[in-house]
Amino acid sequence: QVSLVESGGGLVQPGGSLRLSCDCTGFALDYYAIAWFRQAPGKEREAISCIDASSGTTYYANSVKGRFTISRNDAENAAFLQMDSLRPEDTAVYYCATDLLARCSWPIEYEYDHWGQGTQVTVSS
Repeated sequence: QVSLVESGGGLVQPGGSLRLSCDCTGFALDYYAIAWFRQAPGKEREAISCIDASSGTTYYANSVKGRFTISRNDAENAAFLQMDSLRPEDTAVYYCATDLLARCSWPIEYEYDHWGQGTQVTVSS
């Protein structure tokens, strides 16, 4: 059974950093792309980053480009989102997800099949 579990969220001051983790079970991550999404209160869910299997090609939304870094450790079956220079507008629930395909289809404009439960990130002074 495919399962994704996010961790690493919390409260951070503007300008600070957080590193989110996505622990994957029930499938071998090295064959598949994985993406991060976020949803702020009252707003639509936003795809913010994706990383291909094998090539490790990465994709970013303009809203996070240059501040966030997606990575993966296939040996650990985990993916990560390093978030630097955080802003209050980054406050949201962050989700990792996969559609069990090898490459990202960027920008992501369809519903992924498998999601984690989300982790809250709050950027506030």
